[in-house]
Amino acid sequence: MVSVSIGSIFKRKDGRYFIYLPKNLVEDTSFPFPIKSPVKVKVRFIPGEKRLIVEE
Repeated sequence: MVSVSIGSIFKRKDGRYFIYLPKNLVEDTSFPFPIKSPVKVKVRFIPGEKRLIVEE
């Protein structure tokens, strides 16, 4: 089971930002989002804390 992995956030030349999630994390059977097509998610952070929260 893979519940922790290393991803990255990067900015494209067109100014958009992307979060990369490693394949082994997303394809794990316990991953909380079914990814059969694009999934809209809510991404937020708490000021002063170094973490993102991703919710369906």
